[in-house]
Amino acid sequence: MKPVYILNDNIITSLGFTTAENMAAIERGVIGIREVTDPGLYPSPVQLSLVDTKRLNARFSEILSALHKPLPVDSFTRLEKFMILSVYDALENQPVKPGDPATLFVISTTKGNINLLENRYKTLFNHKRIYLWELGRTIQHFFGFANTPVIISNACVSGVVAVMTASRYLQSGAFDHAIVTGGDIASEFVISGFQSFQALSPVPCKPFDLNRTGLSLGEGCGTMLLSVNPGSSPEPRIRIAGAATTNDANHISGPSRTGAELAEAMRRALAEGGFSLSEADYISAHGTATPFNDEMESKAIELCGLLAVPVNSFKGYWGHTLGAAGLIESIAAVSSLRNNLLYRSAGFDTPGVPSPISILAQNLRKEISMCLKTASGFGGCNAAIIYHKN
Repeated sequence: MKPVYILNDNIITSLGFTTAENMAAIERGVIGIREVTDPGLYPSPVQLSLVDTKRLNARFSEILSALHKPLPVDSFTRLEKFMILSVYDALENQPVKPGDPATLFVISTTKGNINLLENRYKTLFNHKRIYLWELGRTIQHFFGFANTPVIISNACVSGVVAVMTASRYLQSGAFDHAIVTGGDIASEFVISGFQSFQALSPVPCKPFDLNRTGLSLGEGCGTMLLSVNPGSSPEPRIRIAGAATTNDANHISGPSRTGAELAEAMRRALAEGGFSLSEADYISAHGTATPFNDEMESKAIELCGLLAVPVNSFKGYWGHTLGAAGLIESIAAVSSLRNNLLYRSAGFDTPGVPSPISILAQNLRKEISMCLKTASGFGGCNAAIIYHKN
């Protein structure tokens, strides 16, 4: 099968509007999670990681002007603006063209334009905009994509599965390039749902820590540009070297108690790439900071014999971004590969999981060539993907 390379990427979160901005903030230890008081989102204060609205609209207006699109900024939803900005940035100065029939477009999201259920938005947008296919069509038409987008909505593994899906299309020879974008927003629906599980932390989340009290929600978007052509960039070439999904069929919202099924996804991803377990240099974990998820992940890592491999979670910086999580965390992990810099797991102080995994308490300069990225989600879904530096 054809190798698939990462040509370019973008991250939009509370920490910045580019990958470089986000990774510079993370290197400095900046936390984007804040206590937010907004009755439109939730009746009481809640810890959230929110994208700067003023900057979002200003930047979006600039893009409309640059593309000579005489459209009102407010004719697009918040999530649509995220995705358009992210895709635009990832495509800048790149040879890949949306209108090329050889370019695949993949979207990852869990809830899409879910805020359109709220009364304050019902009169502003056609009700069809809440459907995922309509979200996809809006982005497709904006850029003039030749192909109908493939939409992945598989709980919190969506981002990883979207990259895996795009990679397999390219490996098969069906397409030469793929643009993968994923995003979700903070909304009344999502916040209320996680509060009903009593899953939200009253302070910024602390993945894998003894004193973790739940997750922090975030919003954001990420885009990854893939191609079978490695390009001519002087940066190290990063390829997608293997991927797998499994399902533990344990509970609609609770993960496996053994970690065996996530461990199986990790083994299969490594085997697909032709790697042994001992070749993993770094694990970018899902790390939600909920009690059961972090326990399960630690057990899966131990089952794979990877206790000595450095592990981190990025959710302590920008929260759990749902359909964007697997994608923006993959981009952050790829940044680690390119720069040989592993980032500390924000919020972690004292080990609090049953297996003694090697959580990064400080940034670490280290030569690394392979990252194993994991994800898990509601319904028992698990995913793992391998990023390898040539």
